[in-house]
Amino acid sequence: MDGFVAFMRSAPGRALRIALGIVLIWWGFFGDAGVIVGLIGFVPLAAGIINFCLFAPLFGRTIWGKPRGSH
Repeated sequence: MDGFVAFMRSAPGRALRIALGIVLIWWGFFGDAGVIVGLIGFVPLAAGIINFCLFAPLFGRTIWGKPRGSH
C-alpha cells in the first residue's frame, strides 16, 4: 500500500486525481449518477489542483504531495 501512496503523491498521481475529479463531476451533473456524485468529484479535483493526498496520513506521510524535483 505504500507504493500506492507514493504514486498518488507523484505527478502522475496528481494528474489521475484531477482526471478522476473531472469525470465524477461530469458524470454527476451531466450523466446518470446524480448531483451528490458531482459534488464528491470536487474533492479529488481540489486534491490534484492543490497537490495534497488524503490517504497519505493513514500511512505516516505528510498530506502534501512531493515538491517539484524530489524523487
